[in-house]
Amino acid sequence: MFWGNNRTLCPLNSWLDLKKKKPFKYRTAASAPSSAETTGPRASEKSPPEGLLPGETVVKEGKASILFPSANEVFYNPVQEFNRDLTCAVITEFARDLLVQRGVKVVVPGEKERVVVSLSEEAEQTDGQKDQADGQTDEPALTATVGEKCERGLRVLEGLAASGLRSVRFALEVPGLQSVTANDFSTKAAALISRNARYNGVDHLLQASCQDASMLMYEKRGKKERYDVIDLDPYGSPATFLDAAVQAVADGGLLCITCTDMAVMAGNSGETCYSKYGSVSIKAKYCHEMALRIILHSLDQRAAVYQRYIHPLLSVSVDFYIRVFVRVFTGQATVKNSASKQALIYNCVGCGSFHLQRMGRRTSNGKNMKYSAATGPPVGPDCGHCGQRHQMGGPIWAEPIHDSAFVQKVLSAVSGNPTRFGTSKRIEGVLSMVTEELEDVPLYYTVDQLSSTVHCNTPPLLQFRSALLHAGHRVSLSHACKNAIKTDAPPAVIWDVMRCWEKSNPVKREKLSQTSPAFKILSTEPRSDQSHPGVALTENILS
Repeated sequence: MFWGNNRTLCPLNSWLDLKKKKPFKYRTAASAPSSAETTGPRASEKSPPEGLLPGETVVKEGKASILFPSANEVFYNPVQEFNRDLTCAVITEFARDLLVQRGVKVVVPGEKERVVVSLSEEAEQTDGQKDQADGQTDEPALTATVGEKCERGLRVLEGLAASGLRSVRFALEVPGLQSVTANDFSTKAAALISRNARYNGVDHLLQASCQDASMLMYEKRGKKERYDVIDLDPYGSPATFLDAAVQAVADGGLLCITCTDMAVMAGNSGETCYSKYGSVSIKAKYCHEMALRIILHSLDQRAAVYQRYIHPLLSVSVDFYIRVFVRVFTGQATVKNSASKQALIYNCVGCGSFHLQRMGRRTSNGKNMKYSAATGPPVGPDCGHCGQRHQMGGPIWAEPIHDSAFVQKVLSAVSGNPTRFGTSKRIEGVLSMVTEELEDVPLYYTVDQLSSTVHCNTPPLLQFRSALLHAGHRVSLSHACKNAIKTDAPPAVIWDVMRCWEKSNPVKREKLSQTSPAFKILSTEPRSDQSHPGVALTENILS
């Protein structure tokens, strides 16, 4: 049974399929504590909580206590706690950056020590600076705290709210909110959202809505009615909601989008992916990052229709879904850059080498920018390394998928306040990996794929990275795959490194077919000319 189009509630078979199970606490109506025990002092100040109905359970996550119907009908998905924790952290930092421009200071519980350090640094001003500060008569900034309505704060929409768990957590854990609208097409879900708002004492911030999510967003396209934050977390594809979302979000606002149709986006059904996102997915080891770039391409393409463009803040691939956080801006001149931000992929079906072809080209002519069609293709009819054919995928977003400065702010806030979220350690790990990724290098190779192509043992990841570094190229890992290598090295250099590795870990070449990619690649000696520096050193590293 489902209420709404959201993965807060999921069927039994999906629950059993989840790999990472985490125990959760719930109480039936017979064992539920008193109102004072479940709501806390802030809730009791707003409105008295409702009691539980027979057979209902209470699920606690973060600061929220959510009423669910009978445990035999619906299930709480604990794997998504990471998703909700990360969203709260991202929106908090987004609010901090945006509201300071409106004269509002955001205060997060547990960050008292950070504020003390900041004040002590201000106390070390010189006497002249103090006198200058004393002469200022600026109006002091307002303070926004969690659970309190901020008139200059953010207007948030959760389009597919189901039980309202995510929205309740926003109201309880994210400071600087003016309102939270939790919408669901189901009347039963909307009624449950209202009860959960009262149960948690946030009905002064959270309003339930029972509409089609797209129609609701279309109704809010006016500049004064748009939302500062729109969160879409459907059970499946968000494709049908994207057109409305890019119009209903405020200029500079934040879109938080989840996709769980990974089979489609990872290459199992390229034609379906094209019909939903305007991009052909292909089966490749880099499919998880490609999925992120497909949804970013789709968002930017739909926004461009309305003279808007996107700026990705954070894009992650975790568990069985992908999640992107992007800001949407309006600007006709910047939208002209859209074509040059997209690229087609030429992927070799034999060895897995890939090349990107930008859709557009822009050149600077003094103060003016000239736009033209890109030239190509970047590859010949057959792969130059193994002789196999290429398959085409895309277009995909070819620009950075993260904003490093913003990610660092979120990481610092989470690591400085580790008790705020139940999945703080995991958030720190993922964001730490994200900050180390090469921003300007789309997609990646995997060492197991490379070794499988030439039928040799897999080289240690550290040695492979060192070989590329000593060859004069940049290298990083990827949060999307544990064996991934992101590098600006061309495929020719990567295969030279694998040839050097194969010399110390020889393959029985008599067993290789002369038409196989492995035979073709290993039949070529590693080049050691000036165009491929460091190959001799590479041999020493890998030997």
